[in-house]
Amino acid sequence: IYTGVTSALPARVWQHRIGSLKGFTTEYGCKTLVWFEQHDTMLSAIIREKSIKKWRRGWKLALIETENPQWLDLAADWFE
Repeated sequence: IYTGVTSALPARVWQHRIGSLKGFTTEYGCKTLVWFEQHDTMLSAIIREKSIKKWRRGWKLALIETENPQWLDLAADWFE
């Protein structure tokens, strides 16, 4: 499960989809947006990201499945 911060979510999702970001996302084929949060400040987003990155995988799965139990691609119609 990839966790990251961006100030431009659609652009970041597109970068992942076309594989232009080298590293974890290309190595593991991260292309589907299944969950996201919006924050008022970049600082609060970074603090939350760092917190989530420390979580156990099961907690991350539960967080996603609370809002998106079918693991639908939340950005499926962004780039038509």
